[in-house]
Amino acid sequence: MPETRDVLTPDSLAMLQTIARTGSFAAAARAMGLVPSALTYRVRLIEEALDVLLFDRRSRNARPTPAGEELMREGGRLLDEIEAMANRVKRVATGWETQFTIAVDGVIAKPTMMELCDAFLALAPPTRLRLRDEILSGVIEAVNAGQADLAIGTPEPANNRDVHGKVLGDMAFVFAVAPHHPIASAPEPLSDGMLREHRVVAVADSRQRGTGMSVGLLGGQDVFTVPTMLAKLDAHLRGMGIGFLPEPMARPYIDTGRLVAKATERGIRTGRLHYAWRSTAPAPPGRALQWWLAQLDNATTRRALLDRHASA
Repeated sequence: MPETRDVLTPDSLAMLQTIARTGSFAAAARAMGLVPSALTYRVRLIEEALDVLLFDRRSRNARPTPAGEELMREGGRLLDEIEAMANRVKRVATGWETQFTIAVDGVIAKPTMMELCDAFLALAPPTRLRLRDEILSGVIEAVNAGQADLAIGTPEPANNRDVHGKVLGDMAFVFAVAPHHPIASAPEPLSDGMLREHRVVAVADSRQRGTGMSVGLLGGQDVFTVPTMLAKLDAHLRGMGIGFLPEPMARPYIDTGRLVAKATERGIRTGRLHYAWRSTAPAPPGRALQWWLAQLDNATTRRALLDRHASA
């Protein structure tokens, strides 16, 4: 009887995946450039080594048995691990990360972010780029938890010894409502008592563990919670609620009269935003991280990430 380790090779696991995907031994043999008898023989060797039946052969289709499904699930996981191992080896050899994930807060200017992504991808790096939309403390949490390599726009500074951070810049927030909202014609400055009588639009903190941040909410106030900053802007434009918006994001709508800026007793709100990245010491940072940090070291780029919400 053949030994299990001799027959459960990456090639044989991939073969089983092909049979399941194509639905028949004949179709799998054609896809792999084999004669059907050779493929059937290899499957039987695996079944003998495991002493199980992997496919139900009573019909024309090659339907995996429960044991076969389990083997293919585990085999798929092992094939993914092998690919990941190869990618890690490739990164060691080239210095490029196989995947680079950036957590981006909703207040960051999307046109500028896309221009930076375009410039990075134009380098044709062997790195898959991934963006994560996060809000408030969920931005820094993504880096702290190892789910992102870089965080842009976090309101919290880096607070993990394995995470470094720098100031991105300050962002002003303006209290803005739709012109048809009842509070648009109210005398200024608006008091907390007056604000409490109207629904506020809030963006949900994307933090997965612990208590998230809340900004600008008053006790007892009705709250309409939305998932993104763009959804919050849309709700303001529709008159569905009140609240503060990033001034650069709201400015075009204020200038055209689609939003009305109102003074409040709380005064002008300004928030300091940061960017943070996970340390890879003692190993040097990957080339993708080096590129992004070099861009963020430019004051003009940092300002554009905060201010330039409208496409050029």
